[in-house]
Amino acid sequence: MDPRLVAHKCNSICDEVETVIVGKRRTVQLALATFLCRGHLLIEDVPGVGKTMLARSLAGSIGCSYKRIQFTPDLLPADVTGVSIFSQKTQEFDFRPGPVFASVVLGDEINRATPKTQSALLECMAEYQVTVDGVTHPLPKPFFVIATQNPIEYHGTYPLPEAQLDRFLMRINLGYPAQSEEVAVLDRQAKGHPIEGITAVVTLDEIAALQGAVQEIYLDNSIKGYIVRLVAATREHALVALGASPRGSLAIMRSAQAMAAMAGRDYVLPDDVKAVAAPVLDHRLILKPEARVRQARPADVVEDILSSVPVPVLEKR
Repeated sequence: MDPRLVAHKCNSICDEVETVIVGKRRTVQLALATFLCRGHLLIEDVPGVGKTMLARSLAGSIGCSYKRIQFTPDLLPADVTGVSIFSQKTQEFDFRPGPVFASVVLGDEINRATPKTQSALLECMAEYQVTVDGVTHPLPKPFFVIATQNPIEYHGTYPLPEAQLDRFLMRINLGYPAQSEEVAVLDRQAKGHPIEGITAVVTLDEIAALQGAVQEIYLDNSIKGYIVRLVAATREHALVALGASPRGSLAIMRSAQAMAAMAGRDYVLPDDVKAVAAPVLDHRLILKPEARVRQARPADVVEDILSSVPVPVLEKR
């Protein structure tokens, strides 16, 4: 697919989402980049800033099936993946798929479910399939999980284990809108919610073509070396107890390719790597206890690493 056409289609999707999500262009681009990489997205923020609306508007703009799972402490794995029920008529077990069988799945407040239920998503997110009673069922294509969690309500929550966090390509936050943007939100919702007017701007075939185009984006060897050095630096940083794994390197590479494609280029620049480094890496880092004393966050560590690792200079192609 021509790079200019890829950029045009991506901008059309972002514009459609922004009819609902006001003033968060970069956040919308990161969410779309995650989808184009066939990855999964974790949104961590306070209530009421539009986490659910971002998932719904993105699903509507790409014309995919959408289902929402409300994670609660009493939710069971079968409530997510589905269950086999014996049929008196056929004398066989019939599989009844759960809500995870959709192209865009919103896991709302995912950290309110028990670790056992959270683990039901591991196979779905990593292998795009569900195994129930020894039978494997493929998930629809495309398949995209958007999970939300609230960072301030800790009562009745279960921290996501490292294996679960590592399955998410990016972790982002929306943040509060500026005052002028909040006024625009009031104006748009004065007589109804704009989510009702969301329309699909791409077809499923175009989505597959866009995802394929991202994989064809060129990465120079110097860019690959830069990515590996950034990830290696997380394992050696003084405030980090556990750094990013090679999955982190792959996530940066794919995300940078998506950002380049959305910009209308067929090659990755160091700026693309920098743009995705924090949302890709910060949820994969486990900091040492002394980091709390210094009030350091994973994002601060990533920023420190970006400023210390030399940036490669690319030759003109």
